[in-house]
Amino acid sequence: MDHQQLSFAGLTGSLKAAGEATRLRILALLAEAELTVSDLTEILRQSQPRLSRHLRLLAEAGLVERFREGSWAFFRLGERGGPADLARVVIGRLKADDSIVVRDRERLATVRAARAAAAQNYFRRHAAQWDRIRRLHVADAAVEDAIRAALADKPIRALLDLGTGTGRMLELFSPEIERGLGLDLSLDMLALARARLDRAALKHCSVRHGDIYDLALPRDSFDVVIIHQVLHFLDDSARAIAEAARVLRPGGRLLVVDFAPHDLEFLREEHAHRRLGFAAEAVTQWLEAAGLDVLRQQTLPPGPDGKIAVSLWLARDPRIVLATPASREVA
Repeated sequence: MDHQQLSFAGLTGSLKAAGEATRLRILALLAEAELTVSDLTEILRQSQPRLSRHLRLLAEAGLVERFREGSWAFFRLGERGGPADLARVVIGRLKADDSIVVRDRERLATVRAARAAAAQNYFRRHAAQWDRIRRLHVADAAVEDAIRAALADKPIRALLDLGTGTGRMLELFSPEIERGLGLDLSLDMLALARARLDRAALKHCSVRHGDIYDLALPRDSFDVVIIHQVLHFLDDSARAIAEAARVLRPGGRLLVVDFAPHDLEFLREEHAHRRLGFAAEAVTQWLEAAGLDVLRQQTLPPGPDGKIAVSLWLARDPRIVLATPASREVA
């Protein structure tokens, strides 16, 4: 992708923002992981107010981006625009074995390890409940095989996973995408997802807090959107599908995966399931109402001990893909 050109004033401002020792260290760290001010305080051993000022300057210059999740704010390297390009060029000139860079990365590894331990503790506390639900439906491996097969016919540059949970869909497609973004409303689940992405060193994938009904994302941003085992938690599935369709690029695909109809009421009572599965025609209607063409619908039967089938719907934005620089740009 061609780098975006900057004006003289814009380039000067970006260089000034990056051209300070602490801010350069911050940029190098954010190239490795999304971090909070508290994380950076622990790594850089500087005061929170001081680091907050540095982060504000970097954000104002477009070198980093800030995302709020509840009472926390996460920072990551800028993803689009001339300043973001410049940040990557500057970081790329740093020697990997420089003593300052090595020390900061060692402290980053300690922060990541603590994050992974906290996420694993949460998973351990809830694993019994999740395993009980898993045993009721089609094996995860079979579902993932069907998901990959459904999306195998075209390359994916930008992938959006709505209700990302543990980030498994991002991990599954990470070898073949340029950029993956997962959104979730649960801060606990985002902690699990970040631990998974950190463990797999997936720097091109990230997660953030987001509302599935009101995505803070521009129209025409993603080649593929996945809604995996999320609709049964929602009050308004049709609205979520319509919002997902909005961010699809021309020719982009939306994959919905969820339970087929069942009668296991305990899932509603004990696990906050709003809907006990979906009829094939219901989701098909919602996809068509969102302006998409439904390409495939299939239902995977449960195994010998299971009780719930899993259904997949694949739909496509009908607009024609134009071979222009704008349409090739990754959101």
